[in-house]
This record gives sequence, C-alpha cells and structure tokens, in this order.
Amino acid sequence: MRSRAATDDLFIMRARFRRYVACCFAATALAAAASAQTRYTTIVLDPGHGGFDRGGIPGQRVPEKMMTLDVSLRLKPLLEKAGYKVVLTRNTDVFVPLGTRVAMANSYPNAIFVCIHFNSATRSGANGIETYFYSTESAPLAASIHSAVVGGAPSENRGVRRRGYFVLRKTIVPAVLVECGFLTNPTEAQYAQTSTYRQQLAQEIARGILNRPALAARTTYTNRSSRVDVGLQPFLDQRFVRESGTKHHRRHKTSTNKKSSSTEKKKVSSEEQ
Repeated sequence: MRSRAATDDLFIMRARFRRYVACCFAATALAAAASAQTRYTTIVLDPGHGGFDRGGIPGQRVPEKMMTLDVSLRLKPLLEKAGYKVVLTRNTDVFVPLGTRVAMANSYPNAIFVCIHFNSATRSGANGIETYFYSTESAPLAASIHSAVVGGAPSENRGVRRRGYFVLRKTIVPAVLVECGFLTNPTEAQYAQTSTYRQQLAQEIARGILNRPALAARTTYTNRSSRVDVGLQPFLDQRFVRESGTKHHRRHKTSTNKKSSSTEKKKVSSEEQ
C-alpha cells in the first residue's frame, strides 16, 4: 500500500510536469508570435519607371522616374539603420522590366516589396496620396504606410485601394505600391521638387514599414478573399475596374470619376501589362 508521503510526492511531480508543459506551450507561442513579427528581414524597394520610361503622362514637366529614385535612395539608409537588408530594383536612371522587378522581389522569401511612385492626371486639380495592394496579406502593410505618409504630407487622403497591378499580383511576398502625390498638380509638384519634402516622404514610408502590424501568413485564397482590413483608412476595391469600364459607363462619368480614371489610364499602361 502506497504511503501518504509517496502519494503527496506523486501529486507534486504531476503538478510540476503540468507547469512544465504549460511553460513549453507558452514559450512556443511567444516564439511563433516573435517570428511572425520579425520574419521579414529584407525590404525590396522598387523606384518606379526609369531610363526611357519617364513615367507620368505626355507633356508632364516633372519626371516621375527621378522623383521615385530619389525618394528610394533616401529611404534605403533609414531602413538599413533599423536593421533591415535593403535591395533596390534600380539605383540609377535605367529601365528595369516589370518581370525583372517581380523576380527580384520573389527571390527573397523573407522580404516585403515596396513600390515608390508619383501620380499624374490630365486634370491639374487632381491631388492626394493613395496606396495600392493586391493580396490580402499585404493590406496591413499598405494601411500602415498609407497612414504614415498621409499623416506627414499636406495632401488629400485618397485612400487605400486594391488593384491588380502586375508588380502586386505577381509577387509572392507582401507588396504595396504607394503614390506620393500628383506631379501634374502645381502645388504637389512644387513639394516633390524640394529635397526636404522627398526626405520627409522617405521618413514617413520608413515609419509606416517599421510600425506595420504582423503580416498574415499566405494561404491558397490569399489573393481571392474579399475580407480586407485596412484599419480606419478609406478603402476602394478596384480589382475589377477594367472589366466594368464600358463605353456607356464612360459617357456618364462624373468629374470625380474622371479624376481617378485619368490616374488609372496611366497605371494600366505602365503597370498592368
């Protein structure tokens, strides 16, 4: 017959074992959470356009390709200082095909992909900041960057938008495209041409990247889901805008829609092929 002391020892051992198992589970959970926050160690920056691809629309005075490159070169050391490995798809005024840009991003499985652009429109009054993403896993990153840039720029908040640009839908890593204002707007073009403002844009984009929430793991339905959370930012799902653009619809567009359609026309030609 087992003594009372032996029985007490057995209970104590069992209690200690349960605590040990609980601690192991807790440690595993914390490690998994930390991994989710830190597994993205590389940032691929993509300065839009370059070389013979000047960016923007015909007759545009300020070349988009030079503005995007300058902001990206300013952004690189800020992210490196934060401990990231930073790769640029171009660091000079050269043309890089969209497929090559995507391939560079996809070659780093632990990376996030950030495309830097400026907007343009035939209507000089068009203005504001907008940020694009495609896969639902990229929504938190898009929202974080957009919130930071809008918070630091004296421009209209045009919202976070979901759109199937080539560089967004073909990447297998979280990817966003940020439009840093309209170079065809006299006021925003004047801002963009100052080094102080370009430095501020770089700092705000860096802040958005560093403050991003944990990015969700990719799933089979990542690019199909319509459940997108972009926080408190205005959101417009533009994935199917091309399919709905009938001639009848175009004849009845309002002035507000013309503003966005002129932007889309530029991007369809340069990013969606």
